Amino acid sequence: MRRRKTPPPKLTDSQRRRRYALRRIGWALAAAAVLLAIFVGDQQGIFGRLPRPVGEDFTRYHGKSFRVTYVVDGDTIDIDEPDRGAPATRIRLWGVDTPETKAPGKPVAHFGPEATVFTTRACEGKTVRLELLSGSTRDKYHRLLAYVQLPDSTMLNRELIRQGYGYADPRFPHPLKSEFQQLQAQARAADAGLWKDVKPGDLPYYMSKSPN
Repeated sequence: MRRRKTPPPKLTDSQRRRRYALRRIGWALAAAAVLLAIFVGDQQGIFGRLPRPVGEDFTRYHGKSFRVTYVVDGDTIDIDEPDRGAPATRIRLWGVDTPETKAPGKPVAHFGPEATVFTTRACEGKTVRLELLSGSTRDKYHRLLAYVQLPDSTMLNRELIRQGYGYADPRFPHPLKSEFQQLQAQARAADAGLWKDVKPGDLPYYMSKSPN
C-alpha cells in the first residue's frame, strides 16, 4: 500500500517575504559576480580590446628610442619593448597608409611589397625614436600610434609618403596631416613610387577613384 505524501507545510507571509528577499540577494550577488568577471576580463584583453592608458603610454614611449625587431608591412613595425604580455610593442605609423600585403582574404595590393621592403631597409634592426600624440596613443587594434624618427633623423612616416610608398591617410586628424597631403600631391605629380602606374582599382576606398 502506497503512502500518501505529506504536503509541505504552508509558508507564512513572513517566511515567504524572507525567502523572496534571500532570492533577490542571491540574484544581486550573481549579477555582481558576472559584472566583475566582465570588468576583469576586459582589463586583461580577454574580449579583444584593451584599455588605452594614454598618459602611461606617453610617459613610457614618447621621445624614447627602441630597436625595431620586426617589420610587419610598410606602415606597421614591432619594437623591443614588452607590451601587456606580448614580447614586443606593435607600432602603427601615424598618418600614412601603405598598400596591404597581409590583409586576411585579400590579395597583395599594388606596391605593397615594395613598401614593406622600403620600411625593412630603413629601420629593421635599427634604433628609432618615437613621437606620440598626448591625446591619442592607440588605435582600435591596440597598436601604438607614433611618428618614427630614423637613425639619420628623417621621419619614416614622412619618407613613405614623399617617395611614393604610401598614402597620406585622411581618416584621422593629426598635426602633420596637411603636410603629408602636400607631400602626397608632390609624389603623385612626379609619378614617384606607386603613383607611376597605379590604377583606379588599386587606390584605397577613401581616395578618389582616379589616380590622376
